[in-house]
Amino acid sequence: MANSLAARNERLAADDMVSTEEAAELANTSRVTINAWIEKGRCIGLAQTKRGYRLPRWQFEPRMWALIPKLSTALATKDGWALLAFLEVPQGALGGISPRVAIERGMAERVLAIAEQEGN
Repeated sequence: MANSLAARNERLAADDMVSTEEAAELANTSRVTINAWIEKGRCIGLAQTKRGYRLPRWQFEPRMWALIPKLSTALATKDGWALLAFLEVPQGALGGISPRVAIERGMAERVLAIAEQEGN
């Protein structure tokens, strides 16, 4: 459990993570809207041990942004940690690369198909 907490805290502090305020600036919206999107599975928000969320900055890139709600639906989860784990863990079905990298390489439909299989 301690390793898991340490790993989560390390991930929350990573350079690619932003606050809800910074995410609102990236998306040209408000912090309230970002929080609503997190609750709906529209974007990935990682709950901190203290109040608030941290969000991966890369999800606001166009290829990823269009896919996040579809992945949330396919995986049947709105949990940010579950969505992040799916996107960052290498998959054998993708030749050992992570779904995030596959999406960046133009393989979004393949990633979505894998998510649908996993969500069933």
